[in-house]
Amino acid sequence: MGAQWKAKGKAQAADARGKLFGKLAKEIMVAARGGADPAANSRLRLVVEQARKVSMPKETLERAIKKGAGLTGETVNFEHVIYEGFAPHQVPVMVECLTDNVNRTAPEMRVLFRKGQLGTSGSVSWDFDHVGMIEAEPAAAGADAEVAAIEAGAQDFEAGEDGATMFITDATDLDLVSRALPAQGFTVLSAKLGYKPKNPVDPANLSPEHLEEVEAFLAAIDGNDDVQNVFVGLAG
Repeated sequence: MGAQWKAKGKAQAADARGKLFGKLAKEIMVAARGGADPAANSRLRLVVEQARKVSMPKETLERAIKKGAGLTGETVNFEHVIYEGFAPHQVPVMVECLTDNVNRTAPEMRVLFRKGQLGTSGSVSWDFDHVGMIEAEPAAAGADAEVAAIEAGAQDFEAGEDGATMFITDATDLDLVSRALPAQGFTVLSAKLGYKPKNPVDPANLSPEHLEEVEAFLAAIDGNDDVQNVFVGLAG
């Protein structure tokens, strides 16, 4: 399942695509506070590249940049909030939210965590490393992930989905490594800061029924409009 939980199933594809665009638009608006020019704003550049990779409409992308940079006269005020706790069967979870109303989001999270356990600040985060996560795929045959990780300055790498590789970096090196990977034969698909579990739970230790309960819990959390990312301490 990896450090970041992702919804599964082709039936969810269309709905997931719409939610992804919405989440990316929020990220773009927040990043654009630091300037509307991606060339001079590394945080914005990384999110814009990710949006283009998933074919976000150009109009949607440009509108989000202008809105976030204050060029439309609209006020954008998203607050970054993290909720920590446990999914059913003591699987640790970190939930990243971007919300314009914490008084709405907080009670919604409390309700969603009823099937698990909502913790206090620091109750779960100690068991995660705050890192840079770069998903990249070979641009040509022969590209070596281990060599690329060493040369680009990544801390580690692991096999991702559909032949992609997840490069793990120090949080401060995210932009530096993402810029270096193309020269090592890899095309960057996404780059973001996230949380990697130190001691992930082995799914083999959970019964199929318990694993289904964890998946259902994570799907409900991810379905909330204020949730940006769900990081779960489950191996695989």
